[in-house]
Amino acid sequence: MRPEAETPEERGFGPFVTYVVRKRPDGVIAHWESRSHRKHLSGAHPRGSTWWAPQDRDWWIGVLFAVGSFLFGLGTVPAYANAVGAKPDAVTYFIGSIFFTSAGFLQYREAVDAAPKRPQEARRKVFVFLPGQIDWLATGIQLVGTLEFNVSTFAAIWAANGTALARHHVWRPDILGSACFLVASALAWFEACHGWAAWRPRSLAWWITGVNLAGSIAFGFSAVASYVIPGTTQLLSLAVTNLGTFVGAVCFFAGAVLLLFERTEPVPAVPTAQPRLTGPAPAKP
Repeated sequence: MRPEAETPEERGFGPFVTYVVRKRPDGVIAHWESRSHRKHLSGAHPRGSTWWAPQDRDWWIGVLFAVGSFLFGLGTVPAYANAVGAKPDAVTYFIGSIFFTSAGFLQYREAVDAAPKRPQEARRKVFVFLPGQIDWLATGIQLVGTLEFNVSTFAAIWAANGTALARHHVWRPDILGSACFLVASALAWFEACHGWAAWRPRSLAWWITGVNLAGSIAFGFSAVASYVIPGTTQLLSLAVTNLGTFVGAVCFFAGAVLLLFERTEPVPAVPTAQPRLTGPAPAKP
């Protein structure tokens, strides 16, 4: 009978396993970490440089998120909004949301490609259902959030000088998109921390997910503040709306730039343990 590998350590959040240490029958200690596995799937040396690697998907994810974040931040700058006018300013947000959605889709596909392939699968489908994978949930929910932002920012183009009803149609997708971003960012943070929270300042993943979570919280404040007071065309707080969007955009921009460095960071030369498809993380003593 073939001996099985021992699993002396597993960590994760809730039912999701994000870190595994296994001792193989030959005595070799193997490690597996959800995010690192996904971000360095090929195991090969990263192509190109940190700042220029158009042949690499992770490079595009970072660049697209950075451009989208920059445009969202630009749209909140009073000097820019006053110079171009309300409608062009709204178009700026919409273009930024398209960059977000493009990056979100690539990130979702990355999670799908990194999932354990089942024996009967001849090839990966574009859309799959993997609720047992925390990265699939995080990237899938974020992708839905970017689509909500596509709707809200497109509607804002025509509601810039519109009625209260038109502004309400903008607010509803915006609050839903912000909620999706908050949930997705929290899941990504839990994945990087292997639990509710952790202190890992030497980890790029920890910084990336941390600043993205902060950005999502800021977007959430912005969405709530952009609620249109019934019977008027006035926002609950225009100042908080703009500040929350600007702070969130800055955080997302920082996270996007750090993604470029994460792509080229050295990967420890240790054997890789095979992840589990699903299953709860063990209770801590």
